[in-house]
Amino acid sequence: MMAHQITLIPGDGIGPEVADATVRAVDATGVATEWERVDAGARALAEYGQLIPDEVFASLEITRVGLKGPTATPIGGGHQSINVALRKKLGLYVNFRPVRMLPGLKTRFSDLPLNLAIFRENTEDLYSGLEHEVIPGVVESLKIITEKASTKIARASFEYARRENRSKVTAIHKANIMKLSDGLFLKCCRQVASEYPEIQYNELIVDNACMQLVMRPETFDLLVMPNLYGDIISDLAAGLVGGLGIVPGANIGDHHAIFEAVHGTAPDIAGKGLANPTALMQSAVLMLAHLGERDAAARLQNAIHKTYAAAEHLTFDVGGKASTSEFTDAVIAQM
Repeated sequence: MMAHQITLIPGDGIGPEVADATVRAVDATGVATEWERVDAGARALAEYGQLIPDEVFASLEITRVGLKGPTATPIGGGHQSINVALRKKLGLYVNFRPVRMLPGLKTRFSDLPLNLAIFRENTEDLYSGLEHEVIPGVVESLKIITEKASTKIARASFEYARRENRSKVTAIHKANIMKLSDGLFLKCCRQVASEYPEIQYNELIVDNACMQLVMRPETFDLLVMPNLYGDIISDLAAGLVGGLGIVPGANIGDHHAIFEAVHGTAPDIAGKGLANPTALMQSAVLMLAHLGERDAAARLQNAIHKTYAAAEHLTFDVGGKASTSEFTDAVIAQM
């Protein structure tokens, strides 16, 4: 059996700890893997003088699949987000975030069987990074929306809905104000929706969507939206089920895919064995399914669910006392 070649980017802060834990869990599924470890972020900058060394892209050109831990991004200055740079360089136009309740985890919404799928366009909008100072005290940022990118994310969301038997797709927008840019996004969504008559399609203005998500999140199924709204709403939705420490993320293009933990680097607990690897492990579940290893993906997902249901070996951020390695041991034992 041919081994799957996977590029491993551990990241900063707690990244190496959750990455090592996830590698252990993936290997325990029995799937043959060959991991190529490369650095990006603060460690790469210190060692190579580059945030994303050339070897990162060279590895991904061979493997086509990456598993990535969290990397830090400065606020209000400094370097560009490493995530944004990877997405643009590799054409990872789909940001996919499934949001599901884990068994036994107590949240304000734990009585609801939440199972949302969020599709976010990943390459343009305000994240194109086209901004400049017009005159001192006046800065202009350009919002880029194209027919090509909007159609591709709409089609990806409807294809997923059809494949996974999702019943409803909701397009999120602000076309009442940004009539041309968000209007174009909606036009593309409507055109694609007409090709999937079995799937219910509706639209919500982004501010109303945020209100509805915290009032009645169980009414949503699959949501599709431009980049900036997706960044905000996917984090909001994560808060419904316990936070960024447990939800997975995937960045998928026509030729490459990177699966990542979307939480922060948590430098205050780095190296202490306290980090929760659930988000990256669940991202690895998505990765295994992407690689065609759906049985292994299901076994790892079930093991995570059983570990949470048992509630005996959870990390401190979700109410337990286990270390990173103890939680990982428990997941592997459940498999």
